Amino acid sequence: MRVCGVELKGSEAVICLLSYKGDSYNVPECRRHSFTLTDPADLEAIREFHFAFHKLLEDYQVDEVVLIARHYKGKFAGSAVSFKLESAIQLGKTPVTMLTPQVIRDQNKRNPPLVDFAALELRKFQQLAFEAAYAYLTQKRFAKD
Repeated sequence: MRVCGVELKGSEAVICLLSYKGDSYNVPECRRHSFTLTDPADLEAIREFHFAFHKLLEDYQVDEVVLIARHYKGKFAGSAVSFKLESAIQLGKTPVTMLTPQVIRDQNKRNPPLVDFAALELRKFQQLAFEAAYAYLTQKRFAKD
């Protein structure tokens, strides 16, 4: 199974691909590390973001997208632009799962990655997207049937 972890911040979607096959996790090479919405008020810019994001999912045969959930209101609420990005991502054919930061933290504490993040050759800003993807895959792997 291959998933795409996504962290939305501002007008940017930071991604990390992660796959699980057999008994091993793999971080495949990816041509992009993030997608930026250039003008959130422009319909064409939103369409370009949607197309580029879903083209990447199709090209890398991603089975599921894992989004880090944001608060709707309060001090830590997500921006209006990030909710536009979320909608553009959810409108594709690929299933989308939302995980709260608390669920991600708990899952990764229960089943920590057995590799140092620095050894994965990912950029530091991709760490939260990786953690979301890893938490989802371990949650699926260790789910009680």
